[in-house]
Amino acid sequence: MTTWRVASDLASVMVPIGIVGAVLATVCAIVAAVAIIRGAEGLSGGAVAVWIVCALTSFTASFANQWMPVIISCAALVAMLVIGGVVRLVVGATAAGRAERRRGRAEEPVSTTRSVSTVSTVPTNTATVSVVA
Repeated sequence: MTTWRVASDLASVMVPIGIVGAVLATVCAIVAAVAIIRGAEGLSGGAVAVWIVCALTSFTASFANQWMPVIISCAALVAMLVIGGVVRLVVGATAAGRAERRRGRAEEPVSTTRSVSTVSTVPTNTATVSVVA
């Protein structure tokens, strides 16, 4: 068996392993983005740790000079981390603004002067009284 034949046989096995690694790395990157959006630090750290293993698995395709799985897995992580961070900032900004508006409505000054009218059955005295609380 020649060296070329061995290399060809190994490449036929390594490229599918690399593609599977790239797919799993992309899934881990998506999980990391969702974890960042939700604020789950432990889950995002775990997803990135598993991504590292899957990215190294996708590196096996480079044995046959197939660099696309490695590029896809790295690009997926970068894209998902950026998207997760941006969405987290947007959600955080709208949540903070929502809480600020609620506090503003709760702290609106209430009128301290009230007009009270008393109605009696006797038509002699109908008066408006100002009560200062």
